[in-house]
Amino acid sequence: MPHIHTEPGQHDLTVSAYIVRMDLPEPAIILHKHRKLNKWLQFGGHVEPHENPWQAVQREIREESGYELSQLKLLQPNFKRPELHGAISHPWPVSINTHKFGDLDHYHTDIAYALTTAEDPTGTVTNDESQAFRTFTHTELLALGPDKIPEDVRGIALVILNDYIKTWQQVPVSV
Repeated sequence: MPHIHTEPGQHDLTVSAYIVRMDLPEPAIILHKHRKLNKWLQFGGHVEPHENPWQAVQREIREESGYELSQLKLLQPNFKRPELHGAISHPWPVSINTHKFGDLDHYHTDIAYALTTAEDPTGTVTNDESQAFRTFTHTELLALGPDKIPEDVRGIALVILNDYIKTWQQVPVSV
């Protein structure tokens, strides 16, 4: 989906998914090479006007990674969440950040989630999405230069690999 807001200083709401392969010799983040930016990024994109963030990230996962939701577990913190009455409680994100996008005076506010899997995707990546995928271990992420991966993407991926997969619980993805 293209940018909804195109005026200087405006923000688009985006979502992203960091998927960790747990069946390799050591945990590794799956990234794809963004076709326009030519950098390794997590899966994700814009929240469409008819979606909430959790619906959007599920759509983006299917379109960009080929994973079916049944193949994934969601990383969630080990603490009690408040009970809500009359409101939808969304999964806990690993990061919510606002960053400048491109050379324009345009911003994305991104809600990022972490998921795990122990298998290859069974679905098909949408034709207009990147087909270049790779898994990165902690050491491999550190070796990538800033021209290959945004520093914030690297930082979030490292926290997931170093901390969250050890301290957060893996729960089934529920629609």
